[in-house]
Amino acid sequence: MPGLRFGLRPLVAALAVLAALPSQARAASPEVVQAGIDGDINSVTSSYISSTVAHAESEGARLLVLDMNTPGGISSSMDQIVTTLLNSRVPVVAYVAPAGARADSAGLFVAQAADVIAMAPGTNLGSAHPIDASGSNIGGDLGQKILNDAVARVRNLATLHGRNADWCEKAVRQSVNVGADQAVSLHVADLQARDLPALLTALEGRTLHRPHSGEVTLSLSGAALKDASMTLPQQLLHALIDPNVAYVLFLLAIFGLIAEVTTPGAILPGTVGVISAVLALLAFSSLPVNVAGALLMLFAFALFVADIKAPTHGILTAGGLVSLVLGSALLVDTGPVGLGINPWLIAGTSAAMVLLFAFVIRKAVRARSRPAFVGSEALVGTLGEARARLDPGGPVFVAGALWKGVATGGPIAAGTTVRVVGRQGLELSVEAVRATEAAG
Repeated sequence: MPGLRFGLRPLVAALAVLAALPSQARAASPEVVQAGIDGDINSVTSSYISSTVAHAESEGARLLVLDMNTPGGISSSMDQIVTTLLNSRVPVVAYVAPAGARADSAGLFVAQAADVIAMAPGTNLGSAHPIDASGSNIGGDLGQKILNDAVARVRNLATLHGRNADWCEKAVRQSVNVGADQAVSLHVADLQARDLPALLTALEGRTLHRPHSGEVTLSLSGAALKDASMTLPQQLLHALIDPNVAYVLFLLAIFGLIAEVTTPGAILPGTVGVISAVLALLAFSSLPVNVAGALLMLFAFALFVADIKAPTHGILTAGGLVSLVLGSALLVDTGPVGLGINPWLIAGTSAAMVLLFAFVIRKAVRARSRPAFVGSEALVGTLGEARARLDPGGPVFVAGALWKGVATGGPIAAGTTVRVVGRQGLELSVEAVRATEAAG
């Protein structure tokens, strides 16, 4: 046994060395993490960037490349991303790419927070004047206050990284915008690169003056590229948080649930309504929703339904339209540098809802003008099916329900088409229908 132990020691030692080799190789190999902001900047984006930076730090990455193509977004989410990038222990490159991409509005602030701004040919950045959720300028003292704050913030970010603070101020005050060539010549961006390999080559050996950690020289030769794109659930949630998508889901939820209540048993409207309601609530949980706007929209649908139940020649529908438009405009408040619900979408959906409810109200009025049939009159002459042999009694399926049927002209076989000839309470008197007559 002692000899066996001594014989195993070299083997165990060799296995330990072999097990350590992969981890040592990983530690020695530089890693570049590639993430991206594609589309509107919202709370999902800020959460995603925060987790990506944390992951890059834990992996000891040499660099984080943040691909950017955004028209802007919610100011609070922008602030969170800026703070995350400024305090990242991993150097960050904001790469406006591919060709045709942009970093506008809130995207300019995010880019200026990065250690390096690179742009692909055919890209642009700027246009960062503060606007309200509807896309209009903010007037008065509040507008001036927000403008001054945005100017101070973008100047600080540009100065921190040695870029052109005066031009960045113009981008906020005058919404100026520049392409890649001019951005580099104006020192708004640091370099131009046609693709990621060209970018990494240009950055090799570059010394960065980081605000919190001093000088860092990039060593990226042989770096392993790690993709850190959004997962499918993150992409889905990011799409749902678009105010326009959330608005449409909210409308579908309300309309579907109302349709299910007014026409019980339809199933499909209720199913669509419940699914839309869940998705809308998920979206609203990450959006600054104005409660007054939501209540006005609910009140609008209550007026529409009331006009169906007790037609008032369109008076309630007109009131519902006003309430719907106001509620839609107030539903999402995304702040001074944000995204609101598209006014054309509000106009289109409001018009569609009015036309739909006008059609339903018209049908309801016509239905009320028809003579009412009560008692046995409503079923006499209706065709049905014998669900079992009637000798003389048995179940029959008539008018969407099962009844107790009694054959009047002798036994009737199961599956035979029958006609109602009389009714006593819940009992139907039926007769067999000839095959030729049933087919006709």
